[in-house]
Amino acid sequence: MPSIKFIPSKVRTRVIVSVLIALALILSATHGFSQGREKSETIEASSMGTGTQLGQMFGITVNIYDYSTPEERQVLMQAFQKGKNQGLVNALSKMRTVGHISITGTLGYDLSYIRMFPTPTGRKIRFVTNRPITFAEAWTDSNSQSYNLTGGEFDINDSDKSKSTGVLYPLAQLAIDKQGQLQIDLNQNAWTLVDILDWKGTPGVN
Repeated sequence: MPSIKFIPSKVRTRVIVSVLIALALILSATHGFSQGREKSETIEASSMGTGTQLGQMFGITVNIYDYSTPEERQVLMQAFQKGKNQGLVNALSKMRTVGHISITGTLGYDLSYIRMFPTPTGRKIRFVTNRPITFAEAWTDSNSQSYNLTGGEFDINDSDKSKSTGVLYPLAQLAIDKQGQLQIDLNQNAWTLVDILDWKGTPGVN
């Protein structure tokens, strides 16, 4: 097979120029595609145990692709009214993915419901989703299987990031009170979220 050194210089130059142009077009298209994509908001925090979990700590990451709509909130309320906690679980399983939560070093799982509320100091972000039941829980038919939701809340202080706080409910059952607010029944104590870092995403989206 002939080596490139035996190709005439004019042809060799045209080949090199063509390759460079092709690479430039590919890089330009890739850059344009990445620029046009919506960037998710990312919140990282350290989760500290309370009560029987006191002294334990792990990191969590929450990615927010979009916020749930008032219509989706209404769907959850109606689902609970009809089927209580299991109704919520069924409704959440049919909702679109609006985010993702993971413990540091794990793949985590998708979030089906995230709402944001303005506060005097910033924003309050609440989330809830179905919790994957572990093999050990299923094998032992553990009572924890009935606590098949994960929920949490971030209270973001935009004026003083060091004052941002939060709480995580890894194993929970949810109820909705007469005012339409979520009430949480826990299998274990809540985890306090500290050292919260918030990287905002695409303006007007998340």
